Amino acid sequence: MPSVSCPPELPPPAAPARGRPVRAAKAPTRPRAAPLAVATVKARFRPVSGAQPAGEILEQVRAKLRSQELRAGDRLPTERELSAQFGVSRNSVRQALRSLQEQGLLEIRKGPTGGAVICGNGALSVETVLSDLFSLGTIRPQDLTEVRVLVGTEVVRLACARASDAEFDGLEANIAAAEDAVRQDDLARRTALNLEFHKLLARMSGNALLVAVTDAVTGITGQFVSGIERTPNRYVMPFRRRLLRYLRARDVDAATHEMRRHLQQQEVLYLKAHARVQAARQAKENT
Repeated sequence: MPSVSCPPELPPPAAPARGRPVRAAKAPTRPRAAPLAVATVKARFRPVSGAQPAGEILEQVRAKLRSQELRAGDRLPTERELSAQFGVSRNSVRQALRSLQEQGLLEIRKGPTGGAVICGNGALSVETVLSDLFSLGTIRPQDLTEVRVLVGTEVVRLACARASDAEFDGLEANIAAAEDAVRQDDLARRTALNLEFHKLLARMSGNALLVAVTDAVTGITGQFVSGIERTPNRYVMPFRRRLLRYLRARDVDAATHEMRRHLQQQEVLYLKAHARVQAARQAKENT
């Protein structure tokens, strides 16, 4: 989860009570996925006849994803061919493809070998839905901060066991860049790096669903903290250095304790700041 703001400086936390530290066995480096091969899909679509053709096209594509007739890396027929299969205008096809692209299910590639290609990562659609629910008030700030603690702690537990040394190096590079942004007083860059820190951690977990959830919660958290006051940044960088040290040592107890403590402190600060902003807004409306 992102840590774009921070609490006042606090003394380093006491090590969690334990006997011998629980250390996760170092896992072998996970092989990197090769780029997806692109193959034009042979599945055919049925003509649509309703008043909202783009919506019917979307549903047919989703149905083929569920049945696995469409898979990541498959390329859809051309707009002209889709228009003929669905029996609608190319404009309706284009509208449906644009919606799939916005939901993170489709990528439009340029060039002679390009076209509409099914994506292997639909995390953007998760973030879009959850962001809309947060904007509508269905997801409350306290729901968001509570989930940050639960997800962030589990991400660290898995990263201890599964991350490679190269991934730890990448996390350290992110921390160093964020420290430089703090020295330069570059708020925008620091915020972007803070958000990326939690996304990097999630990828180190090796769990695709945790990655999607973390990306979504990270996006909503950025949206949330942009509307509340900033807090001093004296604690976040030392916290991250300690966390990285525990991760490299594969000390599960210390790493999860460190992350949980940090996110719980953030939870208190964020909710207090949000309450102050809401109170000020209410007072202004009453004048």
